Amino acid sequence: MVGPGDKPLLSTKLFYGSGSVAYGVKDAGFAYFLLFYYSNVLGLNPQLAGLAILLALVCDAISDPLVGHFSDQLHSKWGRRHPFMYASILPIGISFFFIWNPPAGLDQSGLFLYLFGMAVLVRTCVTFFEVPSTSLVAELTDDYDQRTSMLGYRYFFGWWGGLTVAVLAYAILLVPVPEAGIVNGQMNPEGYQRYGLLAAVIMMVFIFISARGTHRHVPNLHKPPPPQPFSLSRTIHELRETLLHRPFLALFFAAIVTAMAQGVITTLNLYFWTYFWFLNTTEIAIITSAWFFAAAFALILAPIITRGRNKRNVVIVLSIISTCYLPLPIALKTMGLFWPTGHEMVVPTLVLHAISEGTIIIMISILVSSMVADVVESSEIRTGRRSEGIFFAARSFAGKVVSGIGVFIGATIISIVGIPRGAAPETVDPAIMTNFATYYVPTIMFIYFISIGILSLYKITREGHADNLNTVRERRAAAASRE
Repeated sequence: MVGPGDKPLLSTKLFYGSGSVAYGVKDAGFAYFLLFYYSNVLGLNPQLAGLAILLALVCDAISDPLVGHFSDQLHSKWGRRHPFMYASILPIGISFFFIWNPPAGLDQSGLFLYLFGMAVLVRTCVTFFEVPSTSLVAELTDDYDQRTSMLGYRYFFGWWGGLTVAVLAYAILLVPVPEAGIVNGQMNPEGYQRYGLLAAVIMMVFIFISARGTHRHVPNLHKPPPPQPFSLSRTIHELRETLLHRPFLALFFAAIVTAMAQGVITTLNLYFWTYFWFLNTTEIAIITSAWFFAAAFALILAPIITRGRNKRNVVIVLSIISTCYLPLPIALKTMGLFWPTGHEMVVPTLVLHAISEGTIIIMISILVSSMVADVVESSEIRTGRRSEGIFFAARSFAGKVVSGIGVFIGATIISIVGIPRGAAPETVDPAIMTNFATYYVPTIMFIYFISIGILSLYKITREGHADNLNTVRERRAAAASRE
């Protein structure tokens, strides 16, 4: 069992964090490439592509609470979490490879159905690893600050893993092929296919490393309640009782709104880089690489800025700064106050913006996940059950479903403003991109400010968490004395 104030070893943090490489690679692929690949390279109507991704997320997200619940209840010699983690390795690799390698000759309906089916499969397979793996943080330590530190490593590895493969794709795989008439590397279909193979292998390797590296902690993790015959009504009741906990509901609905904004942002990033900033793949790789520094800075700074402070208050301040700062370069260029297109300072300025904005965004993500972990003891007092899996699964559920809505909104904006499919950047009317930015900036800021308002309803403080831990320990001691 986790002891009072336990401080995990650095090796534990590294093995726990490294598992997020798989999620980061998947997330980067879906965010940076998937919609662009299917719509601009393979020719699928962007609204159909966005709809396929949205429907897949809705279907897949249903599995998240169930995986979380059953990983909370599982009895096995490998504990509650690790059987799911090991079982996910091969399915994740195989499904991720095939989503980037569709059969040749599919028409619009065929591409739509293939994308929908494979997106469901990939995300469901990832759920079987990511939900149990992430949930371990609340079992490996109960310390208010150490949870932030551990999740810092989780996000660090997730970002570095996803970015490494994305940068490799931009710099090495998505290259122009002039003899085939492919002038822009973003339009190279073989590059995306090779990306699928590379990413699949990397995901499988890091899942195994993380599962094997954390396996030694299985004997010391929390044990599930005594097994009972399966009852659908009891399962639904327990899920409802757990999830209707007020502190978690604030995080859940804030995550829903935030994921919607992030879905719009990540969907439109490659369109902005290609058609608004006129960047080539090398320049995009340089800007994307800035997030390596952002992840490292966030890993260091997140525990520092919350030391002695309440996580919620820090998150609200960071979120306000991020909301105003995020769309600034696009807004300035639209108003004619930025470097002109092609100026030598465009890329360096965007790199500095990416580092600073990325650091803030990743710190927010780390702290919100740490706040989810702090809900576990608060809920245990109310229900008598440890429900790490359900809480982290439900947060993932919110992100998946509504980021899918964000993808759909982004795809709709693309269709409304009329960016031609497969068009060379220099052939697109500048007025189209002005309209593009005009839709984008206020939409993103409005959505993020709603999220900040909801987040203010979270009430677990540093002192409240300490009280919850004392109550839980007293109850466990009393139960042990009666046995």
